[in-house]
Amino acid sequence: MKTKFTLLASVAMASSALFATQAVADGHSKDIATVVKIAGIQWFNRMEEGVKKFAEETGMNAFQVGPAQADPQQQVALIEDMIAQGVDALAVVPMSPEALEPVLGRAMEAGITVITHEAAAQQNTTYDLEAFVNEDFGANLMEQLATCMGGEGEYAVFVGSLTSQTHNQWVDGAIAYQEANYPNMTLVGDKNETFDDAEQAYTKTQEVLRAFPNIKGMQGSASTDVAGIGRAIEERGMEDATCVFGTSLPSIAGQYLETGAVDGIGFWDPAVAGEAMNKLAVMVMNGEEVTDGMDLGLPGYESVSLDGKVIYGQAWVNVDAENMSEYPF
Repeated sequence: MKTKFTLLASVAMASSALFATQAVADGHSKDIATVVKIAGIQWFNRMEEGVKKFAEETGMNAFQVGPAQADPQQQVALIEDMIAQGVDALAVVPMSPEALEPVLGRAMEAGITVITHEAAAQQNTTYDLEAFVNEDFGANLMEQLATCMGGEGEYAVFVGSLTSQTHNQWVDGAIAYQEANYPNMTLVGDKNETFDDAEQAYTKTQEVLRAFPNIKGMQGSASTDVAGIGRAIEERGMEDATCVFGTSLPSIAGQYLETGAVDGIGFWDPAVAGEAMNKLAVMVMNGEEVTDGMDLGLPGYESVSLDGKVIYGQAWVNVDAENMSEYPF
């Protein structure tokens, strides 16, 4: 796996270098603003590494900004500011796709290329990039949760936001998979909203444990969910009595994977997603066609699927205590 990743990374670097040569030679260096859901959390810190790498390798003025809180209106204000600054392209990870439709529409009317991520139903976008089919990823997490739970018992689900499209697709895909394959499992309560905040996830988990003392499983969506869940599980000494899976990174959930408070995580590399969004933005600005089966020269995006204006990769990985050292981020 490491050898393959290294080879693909080398191909990606060569591709980016060619990109840079063409862009600089043609005098086409562009301003590309990546606008994320929230600044300062590990997930988007990792994405910023990819954005900076793209800028260094291509000569583009690619940079990342995000609101201080997971608030759609703060994200709207940032995008308005980017429009006023006259950026050439926006790469946006929407907190609420619906809330961003008007401002992204204004950006496109101003001639700004818009690439979104985690927003497959976004209307005002040139292309939306998805690391994978979201419902399939949710089903993948549920299969692991169900196996850990022995195919029976109560479980709860968590989302960063009730308006986050991808989080809801993951959870809905998981629930549908459970209902079709594990009828002896029971979803308890509603979707628990955590606002991409580990402290909120911790508080919600305490509420869930009080309301459903026999609960056996929990599935998180925001990268910070399982950290908050794991902390609550660890404090109660319930590591052996519960199963916890969700989307996260080793840098966020690693300590709980080690103790067994969290059993497994799934993710895609946000740094590669950041690179891919910026690369797509430049391709669009250069008039290049995006086609089904195209190789973007990045790991997990070697043969993308195109469905309308949604681009799907195959970029998820499953990680537990045994293999998390292979992913040092």
